[in-house]
Amino acid sequence: MLFGVEKDDDASKLDYHVGKLLKLRIFPDEQGKMNRSVQDIHGGILVVSQFTLAADCRKGNRPGFDNAKAPQEAEQLYLQLVEKLRQSSNLTVETGVFGADMQVSLVNDGPVTFILEN
Repeated sequence: MLFGVEKDDDASKLDYHVGKLLKLRIFPDEQGKMNRSVQDIHGGILVVSQFTLAADCRKGNRPGFDNAKAPQEAEQLYLQLVEKLRQSSNLTVETGVFGADMQVSLVNDGPVTFILEN
Protein backbone atom coordinates (compact mmCIF):
# COMPACT_ATOMS: atom_id res chain seq x y z
CA MET A 1 0.00 0.00 0.00
CA LEU A 2 1.08 3.54 -0.67
CA PHE A 3 0.51 5.79 2.33
CA GLY A 4 0.24 9.55 1.97
CA VAL A 5 -0.40 11.94 4.85
CA GLU A 6 -2.10 15.31 4.47
CA LYS A 7 -2.16 18.26 6.87
CA ASP A 8 -5.56 17.43 8.36
CA ASP A 9 -4.66 13.77 9.02
CA ASP A 10 -4.02 12.67 12.59
CA ALA A 11 -3.78 9.50 14.67
CA SER A 12 -7.57 9.38 15.18
CA LYS A 13 -7.94 8.15 11.58
CA LEU A 14 -5.50 5.25 11.87
CA ASP A 15 -7.86 2.72 13.47
CA TYR A 16 -10.34 3.23 10.64
CA HIS A 17 -7.65 2.64 8.02
CA VAL A 18 -6.22 -0.41 9.76
CA GLY A 19 -9.66 -2.01 10.07
CA LYS A 20 -10.50 -1.24 6.47
CA LEU A 21 -7.16 -2.50 5.13
CA LEU A 22 -7.43 -5.77 6.99
CA LYS A 23 -11.08 -6.44 6.09
CA LEU A 24 -11.47 -4.96 2.61
CA ARG A 25 -12.51 -7.78 0.28
CA ILE A 26 -10.34 -7.15 -2.75
CA PHE A 27 -8.90 -10.60 -3.49
CA PRO A 28 -10.69 -13.18 -5.63
CA ASP A 29 -12.52 -16.24 -4.35
CA GLU A 30 -12.88 -19.52 -6.28
CA GLN A 31 -15.30 -17.87 -8.72
CA GLY A 32 -12.99 -14.91 -9.35
CA LYS A 33 -15.23 -12.50 -7.41
CA MET A 34 -13.50 -10.01 -5.11
CA ASN A 35 -14.63 -11.61 -1.90
CA ARG A 36 -11.53 -12.20 0.24
CA SER A 37 -9.48 -9.92 2.46
CA VAL A 38 -5.71 -9.91 2.90
CA GLN A 39 -6.32 -11.80 6.16
CA ASP A 40 -8.47 -14.41 4.39
CA ILE A 41 -5.66 -15.20 1.95
CA HIS A 42 -2.94 -15.01 4.65
CA GLY A 43 -1.20 -12.32 2.62
CA GLY A 44 1.18 -9.60 3.68
CA ILE A 45 1.28 -5.83 3.52
CA LEU A 46 4.05 -3.56 2.29
CA VAL A 47 3.58 0.01 3.54
CA VAL A 48 5.45 2.62 1.49
CA SER A 49 5.32 6.31 2.37
CA GLN A 50 4.28 8.40 -0.63
CA PHE A 51 3.92 12.13 -0.03
CA THR A 52 3.09 12.72 -3.69
CA LEU A 53 -0.40 11.33 -3.01
CA ALA A 54 -1.08 14.73 -1.44
CA ALA A 55 -0.19 16.53 -4.67
CA ASP A 56 -2.56 19.19 -5.99
CA CYS A 57 -2.52 19.21 -9.79
CA ARG A 58 -5.54 21.43 -10.34
CA LYS A 59 -3.64 24.60 -11.23
CA GLY A 60 -0.76 25.01 -13.63
CA ASN A 61 1.54 22.25 -14.80
CA ARG A 62 3.57 21.66 -11.66
CA PRO A 63 2.09 19.75 -8.72
CA GLY A 64 1.77 21.61 -5.43
CA PHE A 65 2.51 19.86 -2.15
CA ASP A 66 1.17 22.43 0.30
CA ASN A 67 -1.40 19.91 1.58
CA ALA A 68 1.24 17.32 2.55
CA LYS A 69 1.92 17.01 6.27
CA ALA A 70 5.41 18.02 7.46
CA PRO A 71 7.82 15.05 7.17
CA GLN A 72 8.43 14.63 10.91
CA GLU A 73 4.70 14.50 11.69
CA ALA A 74 3.95 12.30 8.69
CA GLU A 75 6.65 9.82 9.70
CA GLN A 76 5.10 9.46 13.17
CA LEU A 77 1.72 8.60 11.63
CA TYR A 78 3.40 6.20 9.21
CA LEU A 79 5.15 4.37 12.06
CA GLN A 80 1.94 4.29 14.11
CA LEU A 81 0.02 2.81 11.17
CA VAL A 82 2.62 0.10 10.68
CA GLU A 83 2.59 -0.78 14.38
CA LYS A 84 -1.22 -0.92 14.48
CA LEU A 85 -1.27 -3.21 11.43
CA ARG A 86 1.23 -5.52 13.10
CA GLN A 87 -0.67 -5.55 16.41
CA SER A 88 -4.06 -6.09 14.75
CA SER A 89 -3.15 -9.09 12.62
CA ASN A 90 -0.86 -12.06 12.22
CA LEU A 91 0.22 -10.81 8.81
CA THR A 92 3.72 -9.91 7.76
CA VAL A 93 3.89 -6.12 7.54
CA GLU A 94 6.96 -4.75 5.80
CA THR A 95 7.95 -1.14 5.25
CA GLY A 96 9.81 1.02 2.86
CA VAL A 97 12.24 3.63 4.14
CA PHE A 98 10.39 6.79 5.07
CA GLY A 99 11.47 9.74 2.94
CA ALA A 100 13.94 7.72 0.89
CA ASP A 101 14.27 7.80 -2.87
CA MET A 102 13.23 4.20 -3.50
CA GLN A 103 12.71 2.07 -6.57
CA VAL A 104 9.46 0.22 -5.86
CA SER A 105 8.04 -2.29 -8.32
CA LEU A 106 4.51 -3.56 -8.17
CA VAL A 107 2.14 -5.59 -10.26
CA ASN A 108 -1.31 -4.06 -10.53
CA ASP A 109 -3.31 -7.25 -11.14
CA GLY A 110 -6.20 -6.07 -13.24
CA PRO A 111 -7.75 -2.66 -13.56
CA VAL A 112 -8.15 -2.26 -9.80
CA THR A 113 -6.78 0.51 -7.59
CA PHE A 114 -8.45 1.68 -4.39
CA ILE A 115 -8.04 4.95 -2.53
CA LEU A 116 -9.00 4.94 1.16
CA GLU A 117 -9.79 8.31 2.65
CA ASN A 118 -11.39 9.25 5.92
